Amino acid sequence: MLNRVMLTELGFPGLLVGGALALEQLVAPARILFGQLSDARPWGGRHRTPYIWLGSAIFCSLAVLLIPLIFRLHAAFASSQASAITAGIAALCGVVACYGLAVSLATTPYLALVIDLTDEQERPRAVGLIWCLLTVGIVAGAIATSLCLKGLDGVSDPAVLEPVLLGFMSRVAGVVFALTLFATWGIEPKGQRRGLSRAEDREDAITLAAAWKLITCSRQVLVFFCFLLAFTLAVFLQDPILESYGAEVFGLPIAATAGLSAIWGVGTLLGLLVAGLWLVPWLGKFAAARLGCQLILGALLLLVLVGLSAEPNALRIVLFLFGLATGIGTNATLVLMLDLTLPEVAGTFVGVWGLAQAYSRALGKVLGGGLLDLARSLSPGADAYLPYALVLSLEAAVAVLALVLLSKVSLKQFKADTSTGLDRVLAAELG
Repeated sequence: MLNRVMLTELGFPGLLVGGALALEQLVAPARILFGQLSDARPWGGRHRTPYIWLGSAIFCSLAVLLIPLIFRLHAAFASSQASAITAGIAALCGVVACYGLAVSLATTPYLALVIDLTDEQERPRAVGLIWCLLTVGIVAGAIATSLCLKGLDGVSDPAVLEPVLLGFMSRVAGVVFALTLFATWGIEPKGQRRGLSRAEDREDAITLAAAWKLITCSRQVLVFFCFLLAFTLAVFLQDPILESYGAEVFGLPIAATAGLSAIWGVGTLLGLLVAGLWLVPWLGKFAAARLGCQLILGALLLLVLVGLSAEPNALRIVLFLFGLATGIGTNATLVLMLDLTLPEVAGTFVGVWGLAQAYSRALGKVLGGGLLDLARSLSPGADAYLPYALVLSLEAAVAVLALVLLSKVSLKQFKADTSTGLDRVLAAELG
């Protein structure tokens, strides 16, 4: 919503909006620090929920703060005062970066809490439920935003926009924080986390430097990190160009292209349910992840081919199948991610995996549009279809790379390496 308001109603430069919003992902390395802090520094005897509450409170507050900030920046642009514009841009970038830090502070301990409270058999269902509700929340949020702000259609006067958007964002922030408290209150037992089988005092002895040594002691960490990069790129490289693909190649109007993401989201939701409740427990996590990558590859190739027909209904069917494949692959990959994590330093490992996903999603947003521009420059005068086909074909090649990297991942080797590494790290830390 704010992206749309800044670009369209307030007329901000696209580079400013894109660059500022990208800062939310660029601060992702902090996930490692926040994960390690939640491993080693409990508050009131609890390792996870205090960090979740603190991060949620901060990002809800910053989301509200963004509203008056962007309107002050708009006023600075209108006044053409260089100092005011510079200060406004710096403030916008700083607030968005802090928002990203707060999101990392809340979400990294949350995923670590999932590891603490589930065993290997329970995680596929838990992950499936979490991501299903995430998808439902995105859809519900989009519908709520559309309904609550319907009266602003065609309004571009900042004096009218600011109070309405500020009130709306304040209500949303209040609801989100209340839901966070309701969902996590009392869920984490006080004292030791489940799954720790070592001496009670050892978890607090692991410093960030020691945790990093533990992470880097296995080549499997690097292999899986690269797999996460490739998998996430294979899913999200099309994200910034999908609606344009529907408009330029299939001739769809704005309302219809806006619905394409919803079709993909419904398919993803179904895929998450199928994988979490049935497919992963039946096939196993590695086989399900491999199947998900294969289905994503097939869906991307179909997405290229369907452009030759320019048939909108065929595009919708393919996007549903792509969403289904994405849901299956995402569930299996997340279960693998949680298994490739040591309970003793779960937060730190989740921070590393979160870093891979955050950077690859940011890279996907940048590359999607950039590759389309490059493809257009390489084939001037060509029809609208060819540049999109080239980008989607490259995305399919990334899916092949993800399959290759997945074949190199070994949970057995990871456990052997990190078990030995953990003994060494603890021995060094405890003297």
